[in-house]
Amino acid sequence: MKTDVEKTIKELREHSNLPRHIAIIMDGNGRWAKSRNLPRIAGHRKGRESVRTTVRTCARLGMSVLSLYTFSLENWNRPRAEVDALMKFLRNVLKSEYLELKDNNIRLRAMGRLDLLPGATYDTLMETIDKLSINTGMILNLCLSYGGRAEIADAFKKMIGAVENGELDVSRLDESVVSRFLYAPDLPDPDLLIRTSGELRLSNFLLWQLAYTEIVVLDVLWPDFREENLFSAIREYLGRERRFGTVGGKKGSRHDG
Repeated sequence: MKTDVEKTIKELREHSNLPRHIAIIMDGNGRWAKSRNLPRIAGHRKGRESVRTTVRTCARLGMSVLSLYTFSLENWNRPRAEVDALMKFLRNVLKSEYLELKDNNIRLRAMGRLDLLPGATYDTLMETIDKLSINTGMILNLCLSYGGRAEIADAFKKMIGAVENGELDVSRLDESVVSRFLYAPDLPDPDLLIRTSGELRLSNFLLWQLAYTEIVVLDVLWPDFREENLFSAIREYLGRERRFGTVGGKKGSRHDG
């Protein structure tokens, strides 16, 4: 199996039009646990292996950015015990995975309403981001306490403030200006969105950035997601023609606009 993975990575790296930014909605942890009569947190713990495998493989493929939908704004509405367990789990993962990320030259970012995170979780997150900032490889972007509509609303609040302070001329407001006020304006829009568990919805994820993103939905639950599932999604992406609203385009071609 390891030999097959190595071979596939080498084969895919030969493509000049690989996606540079992959975003993933990691769905199915709860259903995975329920099907085994386990508590929901068990699904998240099992999903950690999928995260580690995916991060490592994307870095080896030469991706620039991997964005993971880690915890949504809506997730705060889950039972308090589950939320507390998830926040503790996140802290433990950040601490235990630090060396793995460091050894793979991966930088860490986070975006969302991070001020809502518990103090201990926020501090651990910021400390890990800081320690990995000297790396030069792929950016692992964790979308935490994140909602797509909330991001757009927050962007407009900042734009209104800039207009009121005389820093922004409203007559010059266009899409590029809006993009500058998003949580991570320096990151390219995702080329490929992968959603696991077979659900056909965006779940309020990166609504602005996904305008021209290719979407691949897989029936596999996130805890069972492995290299072959990632490779399958990338191959499907490479076989598509991206038009960006025009008449013709290139298969899997990138768009820098």
